[in-house]
Amino acid sequence: MTGAPIVVHRPSSSGGPRVSVHRHGRDEILGTAYSDHDLVVFLAAVGVQDPDGILDDGGWVEWRGGRAHQWSAA
Repeated sequence: MTGAPIVVHRPSSSGGPRVSVHRHGRDEILGTAYSDHDLVVFLAAVGVQDPDGILDDGGWVEWRGGRAHQWSAA
C-alpha cells in the first residue's frame, strides 16, 4: 500500500468531502464528513484507536484537494 490508509477527498460543491479507508486490500467509502467530529465518528466505527489523535498525522490521513479540516468547497 502507498500513502495514508484514510483519505479525505476534495469537498464537493454540494457539501463536505467523501471519506474513504483502505483496509482488507480495498478502498471503502465511509461517508461524507461535514466536520472533524464526523470524521472521528467514521474512524472510530472502523476501529481506529485514538481517532482524534491521528487527524493531522500524514501517515494516517491524507487530505486531498483542499486544506486539512476544510469541510466545504472554497
